[in-house]
This record gives sequence, C-alpha cells and structure tokens, in this order.
Amino acid sequence: MKALALAIVVLVGGLLISATVDFPDWGDPASPAALHVSPRYIEKSLEETSVPNVVTSVLADYRGFDTMFETTVVFTAGVACFLLLRRREPRPEPTRVYRHQATGVIVEMSQPPESEPAPEVFQRIDDDWTPHDLIVMNVCRLLIPFIQLFGLYVIAHGHHSPGGGFQGGVILGASVILIALSWDLRTAEMRLHEVTTGLMSAIGVFIYAGVGALALALGGNFLDYAALAPLLRVDPIAARSLGIFFVEVGVGLAVMATMVFIYKNLASEGRLDQGL
Repeated sequence: MKALALAIVVLVGGLLISATVDFPDWGDPASPAALHVSPRYIEKSLEETSVPNVVTSVLADYRGFDTMFETTVVFTAGVACFLLLRRREPRPEPTRVYRHQATGVIVEMSQPPESEPAPEVFQRIDDDWTPHDLIVMNVCRLLIPFIQLFGLYVIAHGHHSPGGGFQGGVILGASVILIALSWDLRTAEMRLHEVTTGLMSAIGVFIYAGVGALALALGGNFLDYAALAPLLRVDPIAARSLGIFFVEVGVGLAVMATMVFIYKNLASEGRLDQGL
C-alpha cells in the first residue's frame, strides 16, 4: 500500500512539474492575470472602496466570500483540535509540588490541596519543570504589551499598509503563546481562559458572517458593505471601507483565539494542566 501511495504521489508530482512549462514568465505583463483582473482592481479599488491597500480590499471585499470561508476553516481547525485532543480526566499525580516564590523552598504535597494557593506566593511545578530564566521572564513581560499593541495596529492599519486580520491575529496569538513559553501554561490560561478563547474564535467568525447578513437585511447582497451606509450614516464607498475593517477585526479575533486554542491543547496533551 505504501509503495502504491508513493507511486501515485510521484506520478502526480511529475504531472504538476511538467505543467509548469506552460506557466507565463515571472512578472510577465502579458500574462492573463495581468491583462484583466489585476488592472481592474488596481485602477478601481481606491475609487470603489476608499482602501489604499489593494490586497486588503481584494481579500475582504471583492473576494469576501472566500476569505469568510478561510476564517471558518481556521475556526473549524480549532474545534477539531479541541474534539481530538481535549481530555477531561485529570493527569495522574501521586504528589503535587509547589515552589515558594520568595524563598525558592520546594514543598511536596501527597494530596492535592482543596484550593490552589495564590500563584504570586506559591508556583506550582510541573513534572518537567525547570527554573525560569529571570531575564527572559521580565523581558517578555516588558515586550508582550508592545507586541499586542503592534498586533492591533496591524489589524487597524491593514487599509493602508501590509497587514490585516490574519497577520494581526497571528501577532496577537503569538504574544499569548509567548506568555506560556516564558512563564508557564497556567499563567497563559489565567490570562486567557479556555472558554474565553473558544468564544472569541466563534465570535470572530460571527462578526464576519454577521456583517454580511446585516448587509443582506438592509437590502443589499450578502457581504455588500455599501448596504450599511444608511446604518453607519456615511456614503456607500465609506461604508465599504468600514465594512472591510469590521470583518478584519473578526478575522483577527478568530485567528488569535484559534492559535492559542491549538497551542494549549498540543502543549499540554489536551489537559491544560501542564506544558510549555
């Protein structure tokens, strides 16, 4: 069976490679894509959407359906990881170990306490725990707010420069993962709880589809942001620009939350109790 699968892969790969000889030259101004679609967007994007960044207007407006379903795929990936990896049964732990933050004294308990001690006093130690680097912890504590601020900037400024919901969402998600890497997973879980993460991912998709449905309810087509003009009290072109911004916010939320969601389950074997 493996030999048959390998033969199919090699055959398909060979066919795809042989087809590349028919591709137009790189950057060829006479290629089909450069003669019809691209000039139309380049010439009309700013006029029709009031968005200087053509890439953003194409992704969130001209091909808004495609991007909405890409966002749905991201959300579905997070749900699939949750269903496959999440475990509710507690990890077997004959003892539970805590480290006193001020003195560094290690306390081992044969029975788990009824309630977790305050994390600023006692730090729970995982099975594979190693002392955290003080410099790394504090440098990350200093940088993470700026990383998150930059993520928000990338989402909000996607109209004018490279960026948007996908890129900004990745930056925001990476900032939360950095908390888990420099501190521990429990600290990241306290900052952004599992339930909150799941809700944010779903809300991101809902914002995107909701803006489209709202346009439909106001008499336009689905994802026709110009139909929002009476509600937003702006002209139709400005409404398309604002509609793009709204859906970019939804994309950013979904991407950020799904990244964190997947990381937490992978790093802790689905139990969210230990891990990097």
